[in-house]
Amino acid sequence: MIKEKYEKEVIPKMMKKFSYKNVMAVPKIEKVVVNTGIGKILGIADPSKRPEIIKNISSDLALICGQKPVLIKAKNAIAGFKIRKGAPVGIKVVLRGNIMYDFLERLVSLALPRFRDFKGLLPRSVDNSGNLTIGIKEHIVFPEIQIEKAKIIFGFEAVAVTSAKNKEEALEFFNLMGFPIRK
Repeated sequence: MIKEKYEKEVIPKMMKKFSYKNVMAVPKIEKVVVNTGIGKILGIADPSKRPEIIKNISSDLALICGQKPVLIKAKNAIAGFKIRKGAPVGIKVVLRGNIMYDFLERLVSLALPRFRDFKGLLPRSVDNSGNLTIGIKEHIVFPEIQIEKAKIIFGFEAVAVTSAKNKEEALEFFNLMGFPIRK
């Protein structure tokens, strides 16, 4: 639905407002990166239970995104954070194509309205490069996750990377796409 809305409504309105000469100049969502940090959770966990925790978080993220996540390991040792080189520090998924549009549809229409006291995304969530960053405190807002079966509740970040040239273009683009951005 988001893809159809983009093709039928957003492209003509953006071309008119910003006077693009070519359809290919209209901003589009290139990819969505979903990532979560697991270093803190693993730091307080018993070392024998760490593989199980990683497996649980990965499976929940795979359910939410519809794609298998990748484990991110530390490139350098940082003594202040008690991180060793090669230790798992995060899990990420890069979504493109139809899976990306499906995820965005569920995020906008199902997950965001389930946030407590949700009044819309702040305009400062869009950076100067035109990318929208949404922080999700609890992954259980997605309907795919059964609260009773969730062993660990974690937060993650979803970044919608666009081809917009500046913040103004991106804000207009996300408003036309139906993202709930505050005025």
